[in-house]
This record gives sequence, C-alpha cells and structure tokens, in this order.
Amino acid sequence: MTDAALIGGVTAPEVHVMTYNIRRRVSGNRPGSPDRWATRKVLVERILAAEQPTIVGAQEALADQADFVAEALGSRYRWVGDGRDPSGRGEKCPIYYDAERLDLTGWRQRALSSTPDHHGSRSWGNVTRRILVSAEFTDVETGTRLFVFNTHLDHLSRRSRLHSAHMIVRLARAATTAEPDAAIVVMGDFNADESSPVYQTLIAGGTLHDAWEAAAERVTPPFGTFSNYRGRRPGGRRIDHILVGGAVEVTRTGINTTRFDGRAASDHEPVQTVLRAGSATVDGSRVLP
Repeated sequence: MTDAALIGGVTAPEVHVMTYNIRRRVSGNRPGSPDRWATRKVLVERILAAEQPTIVGAQEALADQADFVAEALGSRYRWVGDGRDPSGRGEKCPIYYDAERLDLTGWRQRALSSTPDHHGSRSWGNVTRRILVSAEFTDVETGTRLFVFNTHLDHLSRRSRLHSAHMIVRLARAATTAEPDAAIVVMGDFNADESSPVYQTLIAGGTLHDAWEAAAERVTPPFGTFSNYRGRRPGGRRIDHILVGGAVEVTRTGINTTRFDGRAASDHEPVQTVLRAGSATVDGSRVLP
C-alpha cells in the first residue's frame, strides 16, 4: 500500500520538481539514533514512491546513497552528477529525472569556485568543496525545454555562498538568453533563508523567482526546511529552495513534513513544486515571463 502523497505523480504539461537533502550517511550513530541511514533509507524510499517527482535534486548523497535513491525511484528514472572531490568521489548533488518524460540533451558539473572547470577546486573561503550540477532536457510530451540546476551551498562561509549565488544567477541568465522559451529551475540546500543576502542576490534583477512566492497554490504552511529530526516547524526558516525563471508557470508548491510513526526520513524536509514549462505570462504575480 502506497503512502499518501503531498503532491504525487503528475501528467503533461505539468512537471513535478523536488529538492531533497537526504543527509549523508555517517558512522558512529548510537542504536536508535534518528540519523542512522540504515533506518532512514526506508523512509526516504517511501516518500519517493508516494511522490513520484518528474525531477529530483538531491544533496549530500554519497555513492551508495545516490544508487539507493535511483533504485527507490524505479527503472524509468536516470540520473547525472559526480562526487565533489577531485577523484570524483565524495558527496554528490545528483539530478534524477523520469526518462520516459524527459530527454536529457546535456549535463555539466561545475565547482563553486573561481575555477569552476577545475573539478574539486575550492575558493571563496569554503573549506568544504561545493558543486553545481546542471542538466538540459526536452519534454517528450510537450517539446518544451528545461534547464535544471542543483546545488548545496557552503554551511560556514557567507562569502562562498554569496559568490556562488552570483555564479548561479549568471548561468541562469545565460540559459534564458540562449533559449528564451525554456524554463529554468534552480534548486538545492542554500544554507540561507529568505531574509539573507544570499537569497536576495538569487532573486535580485528578476532572472529567478522563488517558486514558493510565485505559486498559485501553497499546499502546506511555510514550514522550516531544516528540522534536525524534530517535529514540524511552522514559520521556521526556509533554507532549501526551488527557484524558477524563464518561461514557466508555478501551479503549486509545498514543504513535505511527512513523519512515519514520528520519525523523519532526513534532517531536511523535501520541497516540492509543480510547474508548467513554456507558459506565457498571464499574471505577473503568479506566472513568470
């Protein structure tokens, strides 16, 4: 029996996008700790089975976790993204996609640094390596184009987060210029809430918009997205975001605070958005140019 979905599977022309920090597997957890991957992965699987997103951007996925998410999503899904270390190992920010719905036409991974093409490079004050994975798709049902970015910004260095935000906006703007009729999706764990300079940098100038603000319908209250395995946090800080730009309409969005017998699948809540790519502007406050 499938668990109840917050949004669930969609059909064309709708596209269901999820960003989800699944929390890296760590050793040394005590028996009964809510952080144990061996316990949590079954809960992650249940959420993915219920929601069936068209696109998932995951963060903090180690190699075995990335493979597990792919298996949990099912055989029709594919994914792109390498580890962030120079060797290609380490945490990934993979982009998973429904290959029966979306045709992958290209992808790329950049280091969030002053030398983005140098795999594993770091700068701007962050000790931890950070990456940005991008993928280009054509919707086989509608023919519309999507440019998707997935990232995890640094948790300590504000300078790194700001430089990373500027890079992301530049890339989103370039994608919009190259293909004005395409939809742009930027998602991830930004370690920055809506009051932060990082968030303001991302939405400044109108290239990107917060899907939470642009949605015609919000199916949940504005929960905080970092729970640290505690209960739901109405009105808490949103540090995981889905941003959109280009030719896209955001129909609904929500923050998935599902608990299983009181247990959370991760220390972050998944954020989910349903959009329609290629939509023309109808209402400037809801449907984006």
